[in-house]
Amino acid sequence: MTAWVGTVIDAVYVVAVLAFILGLKAMSSPETARRGIVYAGAAMLAAVVATFFSPGLSNFLLIAVGVIVGGGIGYYWARVVQMTAMPQMVAVFNGMGGGAAAAIAGVVLLSSLNNPADAGLSVAGAVIGSISIAGSVIAFLKLQGWMRQKPIVLPARQPVNLAILVVGVAFGVYSVVRVETIFLLPFFLLLLLYGILLTLPIGGADMPVVISMFNALTGIAVALDGFALVNGPLGDAGYAMVIAGVLVGAAGSLLTVLMARAMNRSISNVVFGAFGATEETGVTVQGTMKPIEVEDAAVLMAYANQVVIAPGYGMAVAQAQGKVRELSDLLEAKGVSVKFAIHPVAGRMPGHMNVLLAEAGISYDKLYDRDEINPEFANTDVVLVIGANDVVNPAARRAGSPLQGMPILDVDQAKNVLVIKRGQGKGFAGIENDLFYKDNCRMLYGDAQQVVAKLVQALKRSG
Repeated sequence: MTAWVGTVIDAVYVVAVLAFILGLKAMSSPETARRGIVYAGAAMLAAVVATFFSPGLSNFLLIAVGVIVGGGIGYYWARVVQMTAMPQMVAVFNGMGGGAAAAIAGVVLLSSLNNPADAGLSVAGAVIGSISIAGSVIAFLKLQGWMRQKPIVLPARQPVNLAILVVGVAFGVYSVVRVETIFLLPFFLLLLLYGILLTLPIGGADMPVVISMFNALTGIAVALDGFALVNGPLGDAGYAMVIAGVLVGAAGSLLTVLMARAMNRSISNVVFGAFGATEETGVTVQGTMKPIEVEDAAVLMAYANQVVIAPGYGMAVAQAQGKVRELSDLLEAKGVSVKFAIHPVAGRMPGHMNVLLAEAGISYDKLYDRDEINPEFANTDVVLVIGANDVVNPAARRAGSPLQGMPILDVDQAKNVLVIKRGQGKGFAGIENDLFYKDNCRMLYGDAQQVVAKLVQALKRSG
C-alpha cells in the first residue's frame, strides 16, 4: 500500500513540475500570463496536497493550520491590494519564500548536524534564504514609502558588510564541524543583518533588478533545501523542491540579467554601487523648462496623427491608469493613432507598467517595448510622458553622465513632447533630465491623475 501511494505521489510531482514549466512559458507573454499563473498555482496546490499523503509525515494539524492561515492571508492580500502596490506585495512574497527556505534549513540543521553533506547544503540554503527575506523587507519598506527610497550609504559599508557575511557563514560552518547548535543563533542573526545592510544602499531606481534578484535567491535557497531533504523521510518532496527552486532561480536570474542590461549596468554595480546616493553636480543643462496650459496641450494632441504615451512610476503613484485609458479612447475617437511606449525598467518591478495598463483595460497590442517604438518617435507628432524620468533622459547619450550608455526611450526625437510631472525635481538616479530643457518639450505640472483628467475634459470641450 505504501509503495502504491509513493508511486502516485511521484506521478503528481512529475505532473506538477511539467505544469510549472508550462506556467513559466506562458508568463513570458502578457496575453498568456494569467494562464501561466493559473497553471503554476494549480501545480503548487497539487504538490502540497500530495505531500500530505507522504509516508512518515506527521504534525498534520500544525501543517493544516499553517496552510489555512498563510493561504488565507495571501488570498485576502491578493484580493485587496491595489495594482499600484503590486511591487510591494511581490517583494513581501519573495521575502516570505526566502524566510520559509531559511526556516526549513534551520530545522534540517537542528536535526542533521551529524550528516555533514545535508548540513552543508542547509547552511547554504539558510545563508541565501536569510539574505533574501531581510533584503526583501527593506525593499518593501522603501517601495511602501516607510523608509527613504534614496540609497542609505553607511561609512565603510563594503568592508563591514563583508566582515559580517564572513563571520556569519563561519558560525554556520563551525556549527556543522563542532556539531553545536548554539552557534546557529549568531549565524542567522548575522546573515539577516547582512541582508539588511546589503539592501540599504540600493535606491528606488534599481528596485526592478533587486526584486528579480531576491526572487532568484529564494528559488536557489529552496532548491538547496530540497537537496538536503532528498535523503530524509520526505525525499520525494525534496525532489519537487529542487526542481521548483531551480526553475524559479533560473527564471529570476535571467530576468535579473535582462533588467540590469536594460540599464546598461552590471548586477554588481546595481547591488554594490549605491547608484543615486549623490546627485549629479557640475553639469549645466542649456535651456529652460517651459510650461504649457492644459487646453493648449489638449489641442496639440487632438490634431496629431499619432500620439505615443510613455508611462512611468509617477502614473503608478497617482493611480492615473484609468484616466489614461479614457484619454486614449477620446484621442482614438478623434482619429488619432495612440500607442504606449514601455521601457523594461519603468516602474518598480518588471512589467509594472504592463500590469497597470492592462488593469485599465488597455489592449496589449497597443503596448510597444523600447526597441519596437524607438524607430517611430521621429515621425510621431506628440509624445505624452506621464511620470517617467530616467528612462526618457537623453543624458544617457552624454559622455561622462552616470546614465551614459543606458538604453532609453528616444522621446526627445518626436516633434512635440509633453511631460506630466509633479515638480522640477530630479529622478531617482539624481540626474538632471536633459529632455525637460529641449525646445520641443513642454511641462504639465501636477498630479498625474488630475492633469490627465483635465486633459480629458479639455478634449471633450473641443468637440
